[in-house]
Amino acid sequence: MRILKLNKSRYGLLSDGTKIHLFTISNGKMSVSVTDYGAILTSIILPEKGGGNVDVLLGFSTLDGFIHDDCSFGATVGRFANRIGGASFTLDGVKYDLDKNDNGENMLHGGFDRWEKKAWKAKKVKTENGLGVKFSHISPDGEQKFPGTVKASVTYTLDEDNTLTIAYKAETDKATPINLTNHAYFNLKGYAGGSVEDQELQMFCSKYVEPSDKLIPTGKLIDVEGTPFDFKKPHLIGQDIAKTGMGYDHCYCIDGFTPEKKLNLTAIVKDPASGRKMVVKTTEPGVQLYTANFLNNVHGKNGFVYQKHGALCLEAEAYPDSPNKSEFPSCILRPGETYRQITQYSFEF
Repeated sequence: MRILKLNKSRYGLLSDGTKIHLFTISNGKMSVSVTDYGAILTSIILPEKGGGNVDVLLGFSTLDGFIHDDCSFGATVGRFANRIGGASFTLDGVKYDLDKNDNGENMLHGGFDRWEKKAWKAKKVKTENGLGVKFSHISPDGEQKFPGTVKASVTYTLDEDNTLTIAYKAETDKATPINLTNHAYFNLKGYAGGSVEDQELQMFCSKYVEPSDKLIPTGKLIDVEGTPFDFKKPHLIGQDIAKTGMGYDHCYCIDGFTPEKKLNLTAIVKDPASGRKMVVKTTEPGVQLYTANFLNNVHGKNGFVYQKHGALCLEAEAYPDSPNKSEFPSCILRPGETYRQITQYSFEF
């Protein structure tokens, strides 16, 4: 029987003197590290068959790297992950104008005032999903120009069966859009493994959200059959990536989603060379497949330089621009309601 352990260590200081900590959860086989700076997932360390271990998560070796990061490595993203077209939405007859931090006209990942750049409160927890850490943040009314004071939490737990569970919760005192996710960059060869085009992907998604040239949904859901976006049968990521332009940056519609938000099998990633495998499940309607198209000479862990297509993101979430698309599953949280989201990453090695 594996023994779950949690270790807390000092990670650094912010400029205002706030102490930042690193929490490492281990089960005797693998370990996961998270920090109260931005509720960021910093590493996932798996064993190698020949001995030793490998970190399959891109990011940085130090707190300073995450402070200056503009790629959102391992970040908890809120209040609204992904894009909102025109950087505005209307809710209950009131228009809200947001930060135009994407192409000078749209909002991306909450705008300029990111949740990943804030110190969160941390608490050790043990749940049915294992041992871990619960991070909490109070987002005041008007933060990121969204309405309502939101009390949010994200809980990372690891169990004895090598499953990392990320559980989100949020409550509000005014109606507001909520869409939380984690922006982990995975490479099952290891963070220094180079392109993920030679890794195998299967997605349990029959449709994807059609994007405009600015990556804002048109409102149409397109059948993946016969397109470069079809991963219903497993195949190498690089097989059709050239046909997509820069690479994949598309929200897929998860088969089996219901408003009751049960866990659905979402994706399976395999590295043929090492035999490592990651199985993704989520309660959300969508998952953003992103092949790190904008990585360009980013100096990461131990000085390794990350490049385009050097990772794969599978960001479980509501559809992009949901506040402006009434035909999409609703992302509006109202007083008295509780937003809940669960995403799981299970590893085999």
